[in-house]
Amino acid sequence: MKTSDLKFFENFLRERKKIILENIQSNSKEIEALHNSAPSDSVDFSTIEINSQIDFAISANLKQELKEIEESLKKIQHKNYGICESCDEFIDIERLKVKPHARYCIVCREIVEKGMQ
Repeated sequence: MKTSDLKFFENFLRERKKIILENIQSNSKEIEALHNSAPSDSVDFSTIEINSQIDFAISANLKQELKEIEESLKKIQHKNYGICESCDEFIDIERLKVKPHARYCIVCREIVEKGMQ
């Protein structure tokens, strides 16, 4: 992979990391506010509970993406970014543009997904 491509992906991943951290912090504040609010009836309580569960799920997904981004940034530092963790072949740059923290090439991703079913 060209140095310019690596720099592009590093900058993109760092910016995405910043956005995710801001979102996680915002979600945490929303969850805290929901739990600190005083529901006046069972409908309010149910709404708070549902919104809280949604915020927890969103935070969990963001934390997983953040973990994957951190791993990708480490790979950039160690000069092994963009290499499939299964077959050790280069991941197509178009795939990385869609999912810059991809761990597998398309072929191996399909194999991994089929193995999970």
